[in-house]
Amino acid sequence: MIQVKNGQQVLQEGLQVLLSHMEPSQVARFWAACHLGSGDHLKRKDELFGQASVASLYSEILEFQQSKREAQ
Repeated sequence: MIQVKNGQQVLQEGLQVLLSHMEPSQVARFWAACHLGSGDHLKRKDELFGQASVASLYSEILEFQQSKREAQ
C-alpha cells in the first residue's frame, strides 16, 4: 500500500533534511527566500521543535557546527 503524505508532512520532512545538511542560519535564509514564513508560526514552531528550549536548540546548533568542522 502506498502512503501519500500531505503537504505539511512533506514540508516538515524537507526542512529536516535541510537542517541535517546545512547550518541553521542557511536554512533560515533559504526559508525566507522561498517565502515559507507565512502561516501560523507558533504552530509550525511546535511541529518542528516540540518542547525544545532556546538553550537546547543552541546546544544542538553548536554540536552541529562542531561536527561539520571535525568532518572537514
